Amino acid sequence: MVFLAGPKEHAVKQGIHPKYHVVEVRCACGNTFKTRSTKPELRLEICSNCHPFFTGRQKLIDPEGRVERFTKRFGAQTTEAHKEHKKSKAKKAAAEAQA
Repeated sequence: MVFLAGPKEHAVKQGIHPKYHVVEVRCACGNTFKTRSTKPELRLEICSNCHPFFTGRQKLIDPEGRVERFTKRFGAQTTEAHKEHKKSKAKKAAAEAQA
């Protein structure tokens, strides 16, 4: 292989590409880190420090209140409570069928 010692050549055409800046990225959780981007500023809603895949913790992001409406309507039921509800419903149906 032959390497020529000369002026550094640019791999891209001059004047047609956006500027590539070193920027500080800010997450909604408060985490900040530096990276490079064509945008002067980056703001994230979720990053690797707060994402459930990386942390192993469940974090509900519910801006429209869907989870709260569901728990208000159906309650926070466990599987045991759900089974009890089914049993009582079956007993009630059996009692109505006998009467």
